[in-house]
Amino acid sequence: MNETNPHQLLGVYLLGGLEPDDAATFERHLAVCADCRRELDDLAVLPALLDAVPAADAVALTVAVPGRGPGSAAVPVEVPRRLLDELAVRRRHARHRWVAALGGAAAAALALGVLAGPLLIQPAKPDASYSVQSGGGLQLRVGLVHKTWGTELAVEGASLPVEGTMSLWVKDRDGGEDRACAWTATPSGKVRITGATPVQLASIASIEMRNSEQQTLALISVPQG
Repeated sequence: MNETNPHQLLGVYLLGGLEPDDAATFERHLAVCADCRRELDDLAVLPALLDAVPAADAVALTVAVPGRGPGSAAVPVEVPRRLLDELAVRRRHARHRWVAALGGAAAAALALGVLAGPLLIQPAKPDASYSVQSGGGLQLRVGLVHKTWGTELAVEGASLPVEGTMSLWVKDRDGGEDRACAWTATPSGKVRITGATPVQLASIASIEMRNSEQQTLALISVPQG
């Protein structure tokens, strides 16, 4: 770790950003530093919370404020009072050793309202929901949630192929298409995943699930509304 103060690497270690040799060196430091161990315990939940951020919300963070140039900040998100209180508690525990890597990740999580824990995370209620079942038993259900940047898709499937790569495609009413999400087939034939598309909900004409050969396995036609 050269001349770097080991205390400053706690955030990078927590997020898995250290090289193996540096990680081993930092773990030896943990063995003799009670403060770092205590701080690591306080922040251990952060990676799991970041993993819970839906891809669609991550896309939303990249939407620039109208009228500003490329690279402008995303539209600010209102932070609940309860979230601020929770963050204050965590910061008192962590004190002054938030490093840049951890600080950036925490800022992203804060913007999405996840640092206060699962009680603040409520799944968005779909504005429209569609399902289809094929003769072979394949089942696909898609919930559509209107967003300012496009549409979020809550996808659930059962009796799906157990090999290959699956993808979900959104077709708009002008004939264009966009891949909303993709996943590797699971041994159980089940999947639950969140997708995102810039196509507005009212402009969606159909949703297709395809295999790695781009064959259509399921088709949902969305009525014009």
